[in-house]
Amino acid sequence: MESDESEYLDAVHASRELHDPWMAPPASSVAFSAYLARLREPTHTGFLLRAEGRLVGVVNINNIVMGAFRSGHLGYFAFTGSEGRGYMTEGLRLVVDAAFGELGLHRLEANIQPGNVRSIALVRRLGFMREGFSPRYLFIAGEWRDHERWAITAEDWSS
Repeated sequence: MESDESEYLDAVHASRELHDPWMAPPASSVAFSAYLARLREPTHTGFLLRAEGRLVGVVNINNIVMGAFRSGHLGYFAFTGSEGRGYMTEGLRLVVDAAFGELGLHRLEANIQPGNVRSIALVRRLGFMREGFSPRYLFIAGEWRDHERWAITAEDWSS
C-alpha cells in the first residue's frame, strides 16, 4: 500500500465534496503513514479497491475482536468518478467474504449517518440488517454525529 500513497492522496483530494460531511479520510502524507501503521495492528485491516486500472475506493475492518466475539466494524468510501458504478458493492462483497472466510470473523457492523442514503443502500443491498440507532456516536468534522447500526453475521451472509 505504501506505493499507492500518491494515487490515494490525489483521489482523496479530488473526492472532498463526495466525502463531506460523511467522513474525512487521511489526506496528507503523514496521515496516510499513520493509517498504514494502524493497518499493521492485529485489530485492523484494510483494502484498496481497484477497477479499470485505478483506485475506486477503500474498505477497512476496524476494532477487530477475536475470542468469543469475532467481530469487526466496517469503514468504507468510494472515490469521485467511481460512485454509482457497482465497484463498492463488488469490493465490499469481496471484503465480507474474506472477513467471514480467511479472517474467521462471525459478525461485521457498519455505522452509518442516517442521511447517507448511498451507504445505507449499499449495506442493505448486501443483506445487512438495521439493528439500531446511536445518538452522537462518532466525532466527525468537529461534531458528534448520530449513526444507524447495520450488521450481518456469517450465518446470514450469502455471497
